[in-house]
Amino acid sequence: MKHLNAFNLIEGVGSQKLALLMDYFDSAEKAWGAPLAELVKAGLSENLAGRIASERDRIDPDAEWEKLEKEEISVVSLEDPNYPELLREIHNPPYILYTKGDPSLLNSKMIAVVGSRKSTEYGSRVANSFGRDLANSGVTVVSGLALGIDAIAHAGALEAKGKTIAVMGNGLDNKSIHPRSNFELSQEIIRNGGLLLSEYPLGTSPLPGSFPARNRIMAGMSLGTLVVEAAEGSGSLITANLALDFNREVFAVPGPIFHLQSQGPHSLIKKGAKLVSSVSDILEEISFVSESKNATENPKKDGYRPATEEEKSVLDVLGQESVHVDTILKLSKLETATALSTLSMLEIKGIIKNMGGQNYIKL
Repeated sequence: MKHLNAFNLIEGVGSQKLALLMDYFDSAEKAWGAPLAELVKAGLSENLAGRIASERDRIDPDAEWEKLEKEEISVVSLEDPNYPELLREIHNPPYILYTKGDPSLLNSKMIAVVGSRKSTEYGSRVANSFGRDLANSGVTVVSGLALGIDAIAHAGALEAKGKTIAVMGNGLDNKSIHPRSNFELSQEIIRNGGLLLSEYPLGTSPLPGSFPARNRIMAGMSLGTLVVEAAEGSGSLITANLALDFNREVFAVPGPIFHLQSQGPHSLIKKGAKLVSSVSDILEEISFVSESKNATENPKKDGYRPATEEEKSVLDVLGQESVHVDTILKLSKLETATALSTLSMLEIKGIIKNMGGQNYIKL
């Protein structure tokens, strides 16, 4: 594990690269000591292989592992039997997960609760109530420790003396916890038998791109995602759409029709999300899902089916040869912002790869 952590400290070595290395080498330790030519043979670019060869001269795997132990942070890899079973089935699952707290929760019955950072009084009451009632029903409440709905859902679960998992887009060391205003909440989660979870190593500060990646973990590891309040185009809707892509349940709480924060849930309901007014509405669905041995299709086995027309337009352009973004824009006939957003989402899902210089291939 210490060598997986060491690789994860090197910029450019993400889940897909770790998977390539582990497929080629017998162990992360062998990969760490491999010459540059062997790293290239494993499927890495010469630039990345060169960066690894240079960076490992300054990274001491043992010393970095001691830092994790000092922070009481554990590591779970994709090959570990304790790795979340549902998360293992998505496209591009995190190869390495950092945990702080009770790791046994990784395979509990989970529901993600997401919503606006600028929650209304109504939304706050709803998030607290659902967080509390889900926890009372033995469900682990998953959220992102963000301001607003996330923090309130966590707090509701804690009020019920239940379990909750905070999935974050930053390192789990005390200095990296974000937002700082929710640091005490993060510690309360740990003290009460909950869990902090991240795919990012020690010292990682959150970046804009960290949050969509974080959202795929929340959606992927949970039986369903509940959206309480969300404006159109918000991160909460990204989580919900990812849940749909992963063949998970999506639940939405209706709100006042004149409020902007109601637009997201109402849009989801129109698209087929289940309207819920109490936790019993959710429990009926997840009881059915969890009893089925085939609750989740394995998209890697079945082949990826585009979730939107925009994804289909982009994927129709891409193949095994790299295509520049300008060509993608021209052939897909999509607006620039739409095309770039679609490319980002497909890359998060592990369907395409940015080869550098805004050139993409289909995996």
